[in-house]
Amino acid sequence: MTKKTNAQPPKKFTGIKLTEIPTKAVGTKAISSALQHVFSEVGVIKGIGVLKNLNQTYGLDCPGCAWPDPDEKRAFLAEYCENGAKAIAEEATKNRISPMFFATHSVEELSNWSDYEIGKSGRITHPMILKEGATHYEEISWEEAFKTIGNELNSLASPNEAVFYTSGRTSNEAAFLYQLFVRQFGTNNLPDCSNMCHESSGAALSETLGIGKGSVTLDDFNHADLVMVIGQNPGTNHPRMLTALSETKKNGGKIISINPLPEVGLKNYVDPQNPLKWIGKGQELTDLFLQVKINGDVALLKIILKMMKQRELEQPNSVFNHQFIQEKTAGLDAFLEDLDKYSIEDLLPQTGLEISQIEQAAELIINNEKIIICWAMGLTQHKNAVDNIREVVNLLLLKGSIGKKGAGTCPVRGHSNVQGDRTMGIWEKLKPEFGKKLAKEFDFSPPTETGYDVVSAIEAMHKEEAKVFFGMGGNFVSATPDTEFTADALRKCNLTVQVSTKLNRSHLIHGKQALILPCLGRSEKDAQASGEQFVTVENSMGVVHQSVGHLKPASEHLLSEPAIVAGLATATLQNSKVEWNQLITNYDLIRDKIEATIKGFENYNERVRKKGGFYLPNNARDNNFKPTATGKANFTINKPSEIYLRDHQFMLMTIRTHDQYNTTIYGLNDRYRGVLNERRVVFINPKDMQKLGLKKLDKVNLISHFNNEQRTAEGFLIIPYSIPQQCVATYFPEANVLVPIKSKANISNTPASKTVVITIEKVTI
Repeated sequence: MTKKTNAQPPKKFTGIKLTEIPTKAVGTKAISSALQHVFSEVGVIKGIGVLKNLNQTYGLDCPGCAWPDPDEKRAFLAEYCENGAKAIAEEATKNRISPMFFATHSVEELSNWSDYEIGKSGRITHPMILKEGATHYEEISWEEAFKTIGNELNSLASPNEAVFYTSGRTSNEAAFLYQLFVRQFGTNNLPDCSNMCHESSGAALSETLGIGKGSVTLDDFNHADLVMVIGQNPGTNHPRMLTALSETKKNGGKIISINPLPEVGLKNYVDPQNPLKWIGKGQELTDLFLQVKINGDVALLKIILKMMKQRELEQPNSVFNHQFIQEKTAGLDAFLEDLDKYSIEDLLPQTGLEISQIEQAAELIINNEKIIICWAMGLTQHKNAVDNIREVVNLLLLKGSIGKKGAGTCPVRGHSNVQGDRTMGIWEKLKPEFGKKLAKEFDFSPPTETGYDVVSAIEAMHKEEAKVFFGMGGNFVSATPDTEFTADALRKCNLTVQVSTKLNRSHLIHGKQALILPCLGRSEKDAQASGEQFVTVENSMGVVHQSVGHLKPASEHLLSEPAIVAGLATATLQNSKVEWNQLITNYDLIRDKIEATIKGFENYNERVRKKGGFYLPNNARDNNFKPTATGKANFTINKPSEIYLRDHQFMLMTIRTHDQYNTTIYGLNDRYRGVLNERRVVFINPKDMQKLGLKKLDKVNLISHFNNEQRTAEGFLIIPYSIPQQCVATYFPEANVLVPIKSKANISNTPASKTVVITIEKVTI
């Protein structure tokens, strides 16, 4: 019988070293780190070649984040960031995982490796199968792999017994074919990584503005009077955003940063693209830092809104944009009436701030018209996450800061094409209009029943109501909440399949049978019958553009993601009228089908070949809110956090290190927080340490409490840090075991990874 493998990273320390927290971000240290990662993984000559093409026009789109490229001139030295260089180094690595590797290392042995060790093993070169009861993966042909999957899928009692997950790095072409296959198979079970990050943004923005995307362009940062960055750490997660913030400051704009942790990247920035500025004090970015308590955002915004209302009453027409409100919005009276139900005195303790600090923020907002508000998972992964974002929209609507140059909403997306995946139809909720176009173009009846999102998919697998899991990219078990529950759910499947470039923990947490299907990376040449292909992606601001691989594939046995979907469909669908194998001969044919079924892609093949690509329609950007239920932009009524901590409890949020992107661990350092060579740490206020009788580097266990259930993450080192009292932070995926599967956001169903109630237990040796 196969032994149970480890779903959690090993509970062992790697030798912590604490350093001074830097006073400025990026600069020469970032350049040195980037080059070190690339040259060590790829080699100097190959590394220079791939970096030269990264994010350039007609070049390779970074497989990291979705931050947009400039519309016009690209940076001569480097149109990429430190983490983008790390991402491409991971993909283009010279290390290989061959069938011999799997013959040498059992699945159980590999599960005892750290995520860092697993990821550094290299590129997977052959399709592999783990047969029922086996201890080692072994080689399988593509034909047999597709046959195995097709037979398993066709043996299900219902198509809804299969789950088809998607990672955000999948191209438009692959995503479109994938959702088409899944819907022809007969289900809308299309969970994706958006369910775990910006689903709350999409839900809130769709309701209030009529589009689930942001409204700003990169150029808007050049014209903004004020940029608010809430619940986001761009210095680590989206470093190229610092250039945009720098431009805001150069043009006279102000920046407010709101976050429980002070982040170096938002304090002081050294432009890596300007050698003349590498030496010096750098550029101060943040004008006002509000160190809010975890999940104190609605309370903070309500105080600001009340201050704005009071000033408007005292000085009519000095704060609110009445013309915009009258012409473009609905629900103002109910919103203002609800605002009166709250007192500043009651709200203030939730923020952890001094009233004078909030007054400074309100004054900046009152005195400026062109306002951009940016946010990330610090707002989207709470129980009241949708309320967080709707309250952001309320503020912008009062100021009329939507649909004008230098103003609007800016949800900063993670994976490089996560927004494009949703545009291509990767969603458990099939839009009726899209369903009709699919039916007409491909002559079938798409299913209309809402499918599983990530949380409901895990629950369905755990109940054995879903029996096949197919992952198009990603590292599902390490990205999802409630690690042990999720792992047990996957183990109950008859078959788990992972389309991957590199080994990760999800290959080691498997069903009765498991398959690894190795695919081309974005940096590699994709040769099909008609010649070399390019793919397309959509960035965080709705620009669709090319991505062209230039490297020789890591193995001759790799298939592109579109080719994998075509092989899967051919082996599974008996009566499909889609010419799957013909479509992948030339990706222009896939793009023709996208054009025929998705709004905004008119003349797709022609426009995407133009320099920089093209913008998709954005009604909020155009000040047209007809898609909402009222036909106008909607004010909404939102609630502050309803979670109250006992004296001995803490609110925990999970975060990334600087050497990490999502679940990929590039290294073991968190340089901007002064923690090197260790991941099992917890950041805590020194006053809380004193209260608990803890000292620096004491070993503790973290215990989460939810609905009378307890979950434990063992073995973390205490780090005194600047963080509000009764708030703590630690890294994922190590802390994902603490996030209950049923702790999720209202409406969006996003796991509440930023509001985990815990106690801390000192470990005595």
